[in-house]
Amino acid sequence: METKEWSVRIDITEEGDGTFARAVLFTRDRTSLAGVGTARRNPIDRSVPEIGDELAAGRALADLAHKLLVVTADDIAELAGRRPGFAGGTPSGRA
Repeated sequence: METKEWSVRIDITEEGDGTFARAVLFTRDRTSLAGVGTARRNPIDRSVPEIGDELAAGRALADLAHKLLVVTADDIAELAGRRPGFAGGTPSGRA
């Protein structure tokens, strides 16, 4: 049995009432895929930076997960002899 290790790095930037997060997946063959997420505090709410960090990071991870599933669907379609980006009959949005 082989164990593989992938890592995810999340960078979080705060500016004013906004928080931006970027989650990057690194595989052992040096490929990477990134997801992004944002959060904005309502000006009438109390400032709790950790909440913005959590929300932006969660959204970045969700975006990364979606992109990873799209890449996987494209890879499966390609192996099956279909055009990538149209698995299931809809464009995938893969760049």
